[in-house]
Amino acid sequence: MLAHHDATSSIDERSTERMSFRTKPRIKDAIQKAAALSGVDDSVFTMNAAYRAAMETISTHEHTTLAVVDHAAFFAALDRPAAPTDKLRAAFARHRETIESK
Repeated sequence: MLAHHDATSSIDERSTERMSFRTKPRIKDAIQKAAALSGVDDSVFTMNAAYRAAMETISTHEHTTLAVVDHAAFFAALDRPAAPTDKLRAAFARHRETIESK
């Protein structure tokens, strides 16, 4: 049996929120079997799996990883930005007309 790491237990908050969902019998059976093999109940297993997936999805969307070959080109482009085009100037003008800055 693999040791189960409860990633949610280290979050110092009371569990006050509810989540409920329906699932297919085959999915429920697989979750229950995996939870039993991990030595935890269904809700702990499901919450940890969902939380890990959520954190991975958030991280994927918030971080960009560049391949070594792209690194130099990316930073060179930041150091030498292209001159603004007419379309970019028009976009900034529309922004100034429609968005109120505070």
